[in-house]
Amino acid sequence: MSKVVIVGAGGVGGVVAHKCAQLPDVFHEIVLASRTESKCKAIAAQLDRPIRTATIDADDVPAMVIFLNEEKPDLLINVALPYQDLHLMDACLEAGVHYMDTANYEPPDEAKFEYHWQWAYQDKFKKAGLMALLGCGFDPGVTGIFTAHAKKHHFDTIEYLDIIDCNAGDHGQPFATNFNPEINIREVSAKGRYWENGEWQETDPLSVRHEFDFPEGIGKMPMYLMYHEELESLTTHLPEIKRARFWMTFSDNYLKHLEVLENVGMTRIDPVQFNGQEIVPLQFLKALLPDPSSLGPLTKGKTCIGCLIRGVKDGEQKQYYIYNISDHEACYAEVQSQAISYTTGVPAMIGAKMMLEGHWMKPGVWNVEQLDPDPFMADLNKFGLPWTETTPETVSLD
Repeated sequence: MSKVVIVGAGGVGGVVAHKCAQLPDVFHEIVLASRTESKCKAIAAQLDRPIRTATIDADDVPAMVIFLNEEKPDLLINVALPYQDLHLMDACLEAGVHYMDTANYEPPDEAKFEYHWQWAYQDKFKKAGLMALLGCGFDPGVTGIFTAHAKKHHFDTIEYLDIIDCNAGDHGQPFATNFNPEINIREVSAKGRYWENGEWQETDPLSVRHEFDFPEGIGKMPMYLMYHEELESLTTHLPEIKRARFWMTFSDNYLKHLEVLENVGMTRIDPVQFNGQEIVPLQFLKALLPDPSSLGPLTKGKTCIGCLIRGVKDGEQKQYYIYNISDHEACYAEVQSQAISYTTGVPAMIGAKMMLEGHWMKPGVWNVEQLDPDPFMADLNKFGLPWTETTPETVSLD
C-alpha cells in the first residue's frame, strides 16, 4: 500500500492530484498539503475519490518533519516553489521519506537556478537508503527522458541538442503567465546561456531569435534562446554533447509588456522601500497578475515541446526530432487545468509511479536522464502525453 504527500496546491499540484487519484492501485492514499488549505480542498472537491488535505509551511522544516512522521508517506511529491526544495529535502531525510520535485533549487534572493545545491545531497540520501528524484516535470523532466531515449535507441553519440518549448495557446488576457509569475519572469529576464565545446556561452536576455515551423498545424513561430536547468544536468550526464541549447516561444505582446515592466523596475527581485516597509517589486507584480490557475477555462490552442537532436548512429550522421503536442482545452476538460500545468503535472505523477513501482527506486539523488527511459516513455503514451518521433532531413537551427 503506497501513500504520497503532495506539497503544493497551484496549477501543477492540481494536475498531480488528479492524475494520482486516477490510479488507486498505485497511489492508495493521497494527502494534498499547502500553506493555504482552502486551495487543497478546492482541488479535492474536483476528484472522483476522496483524498485528505492539510495545512503545512514547506519552509518550516521542524513542522514538516513532525507532519511527515505523523503521516508516514512513502514519497513526498514537491510541486511547491523551487525556493523550498532544500527545506523539503532536509525534512525528508530526517523523517525517512523518499523525495521528488519538478524544478531545481533557486535561491529566493538571486535568479540563479543550479543543481549543485541538490546534487550535494547525494551521499546523505544514499546513506539514508532514500531516493531523491530531481526535475521530473516536462522541461526539465520529459526533455531529459526524450534525450535518454534517443541515446538508448537511436544514437551511438549525441552531438547537438536543441530543446524547443512552444506554447501556441491564447488566453485572451493583456498580460499573464501560464505558471507562477515570479518564477516565469525571473527565468525570462535572465541572461541566455548555452553549452558549446566544453564551456558555457552567455547571451543578453532574449537576444537570439529563430523562427521554427512547428508540426501538426501549429506552424511557424518565433522562439528565443534562454537558459534552462536541464542543460546543466544533461551536459553533465552526457558529456559527449558538443552543443546544447534551450528555446522558448513568446508572443510580441508578451515581450512588449515584459520590456515595459523591466524598464520601470517591476521585475526587480531586490527589496525596495515603499511607505515605510520593504517590498519586492516582482512579488508585488505577481499579486497583480492573473493567477495562472484562472487561465484554464480561457486558454485555447496547443503546446509543442520536444528535442531536436543530431548525432552519429552506425558511423553516419543522423537527425532526430521527438515531441509532444497537448491541447489546452482537452487538458482542462480532464483535470481543470491548462496544458502548461498538465505537461508538468503528468510527468510528476509518472515519476512518482516509477519510484513506487520500483522501476526507478535506488538510493541517492538522481536526474531523470540517469534512469531507464523505457517504462516512463510507455507511461507517457498511456496517461495523456503521447509522443511522436521523426527523422527530418532539412530542419536546422544553425
